[in-house]
Amino acid sequence: MNNRAWVGLFLVLDWLMSVIAWSLFFFYRKTWVENKSFEMDQNFLVGIIIVPLLWLFIYYLQGSYHEIRRIYRLKILNLTFFGTVIGSIFIFFVLILDDKVSNYQMYYWSFGLLFSIQFVLAISSRLVLATVLIKSLRKQGNGFRTVIIGGSEKAVGVLNDLKAQKWQVNNVIGYININGTDRLLEDKLDYLGHCDNLEVLMSQYKVEEVIVAIESSDHNRIQKIITRIQDGRVKIKILPDMYELLSGTLKMTDIYGALLLEIIDDSMPIWQQALKRVMDILISTIALIMLIPVYIICAIAVKFSSSGPIFYLQDRIGLDGRIFKIIKFRTMFLNSEEAGPQLSSSNDSRITKVGRFMRKTRLDEFPQFINVILGHMSLVGPRPERQFYIDQIMNSAPQYVHLTKVRPGITSWGQVKYGYAENVEQMLDRMKFDLLYLKNRSIALDVKIMFYTIAIVLKAKGK
Repeated sequence: MNNRAWVGLFLVLDWLMSVIAWSLFFFYRKTWVENKSFEMDQNFLVGIIIVPLLWLFIYYLQGSYHEIRRIYRLKILNLTFFGTVIGSIFIFFVLILDDKVSNYQMYYWSFGLLFSIQFVLAISSRLVLATVLIKSLRKQGNGFRTVIIGGSEKAVGVLNDLKAQKWQVNNVIGYININGTDRLLEDKLDYLGHCDNLEVLMSQYKVEEVIVAIESSDHNRIQKIITRIQDGRVKIKILPDMYELLSGTLKMTDIYGALLLEIIDDSMPIWQQALKRVMDILISTIALIMLIPVYIICAIAVKFSSSGPIFYLQDRIGLDGRIFKIIKFRTMFLNSEEAGPQLSSSNDSRITKVGRFMRKTRLDEFPQFINVILGHMSLVGPRPERQFYIDQIMNSAPQYVHLTKVRPGITSWGQVKYGYAENVEQMLDRMKFDLLYLKNRSIALDVKIMFYTIAIVLKAKGK
């Protein structure tokens, strides 16, 4: 089964266990706490609908359903325990605290029983399903489709270590050669092709994991390979050197198997990624409603500043390289790019007087809250660029491709630091801050960047 099918099974089982758990707990409340007979009244029916959905939402925020095929039993135990603690506390204060009880000890019993029933039922069903999943992965040909990049003695050693593992979840389908001479794996694995065609081969063979088995001292070559294939979906593992072991930028993947370190693709935990999207939608919705007077004033100012539409729509490159229409208040005169794409400068004659003020205060960006709600953008993230300039940036800095692996933002670390870029060189300087953000992003950092952006808006100090 594919990842979606397993996610569906976990969702159904979690929902079913939550329904049973709440039913048992409600029965206890009626018969023991309230000394009444059990009836399927309105409170029971409402609870049987809302409470299981709450548990599913908590599990989702934790990342329980993210890459479900890579989950392991200890991780399930950890997620289920802490998820149950958080959910039980929330349900206790919202639904249970107003119960009429004979003494306060009943509250402790209620909380303890709620936690115990939910945890026991959830962890039992999850462990059973996880065991079935793991056994399925260990069957011949069912593991993660894996390729080895390299054909030297290092690659042979990695392959031998993988084969020596008792519980193997990697289905090594072949190897990709780098220099055309090292072919020590030729009689052990299928030869898939040369590294020059890496992207095509990854797609053709539906690769899920890559092991870069070349000399770890060859940092430049490794970096180029990683840049070409790192997309957030493929796991990349490399042979470590002493610097990488001490730097903490990579993580260990197996205790018994080959000494391989997995590259950390995203520093933001799954629960924060989910919370970030929830915050994006809530804050953007509130902003759109509260800023209606500002939108009206800006629309009137733009309309009277020069002839042309109020809003300016432009193609930008977003998540995973997808094109979307970014929405802005128009700050330039009509047909300002008849000669082709041009970056603006501080003394750009194409910018209207109103547009110059709006750019300093970032008011022209406010309509992008609509882009956020539509899923094109986030509140905080690397600024989206046009394909015309991305092509130029990629010639000098191919690592720019990493910035397209997250949603672009209305504001960013680079935007706060540099504002609007006037040339490709400034775009490259701004990119350094956006790459740094990508490797350190968190909810706390997003909030900090948003506060700096608000200060720029209020002080009208945007560049």
